[in-house]
Amino acid sequence: MARRKHRRWHTSSLKRASGSTVGKRRPGCVEGPLQIRRYNDPVLRSKALPVQEITDVERQLAADMLATMYASPIGVGLAAPQVGILKQLIVIDVDRDNPECAPLVLFNPSVQSLTGKVTGEEGCLSLPGITADVKRAATVVATAQNIDGESIQVEGENLLARALQHEIDHLNGVLFIDRISGLKRKLLRGKLRKLQQQSQL
Repeated sequence: MARRKHRRWHTSSLKRASGSTVGKRRPGCVEGPLQIRRYNDPVLRSKALPVQEITDVERQLAADMLATMYASPIGVGLAAPQVGILKQLIVIDVDRDNPECAPLVLFNPSVQSLTGKVTGEEGCLSLPGITADVKRAATVVATAQNIDGESIQVEGENLLARALQHEIDHLNGVLFIDRISGLKRKLLRGKLRKLQQQSQL
């Protein structure tokens, strides 16, 4: 997910397979270790599979996904299908500019409750240059497993709630443009066609 503004949220820490803490984006970082799949790539419409065991392979994937997300100046969330891997794993950092706030790494996330409604602008790293107002729940409660395989509960409001819904949608092959009206999609048709053509080059 891409964003224009963010708020501070307390999140669980992430460690690399080697045990060192994953850092925030460094100045001059222009691309990450993984390739972000773009609009019209079939993998973005595929459902991700549950992670049966969280090993060093999955931890390294999470670290690489974070590095890839931080490589974009506006990325605050990324799902494994966006880098071509059909595993139920998402990473989120809505306070990426705060070095004291660790990112969320969630395996097998599942929404437990949705409360309220709010409309806000969304973008996506897989649909660069495209944004739209999307109606989402204002508050979300989700369960997942953390990097250590422990069951956790995450409660989010505002941008965190939006990011959770956006990234969990990716695990089910759903894009944010699927949640806007047909008229709004029609208005974006030209941009989507151009993005599709660029992805085929």
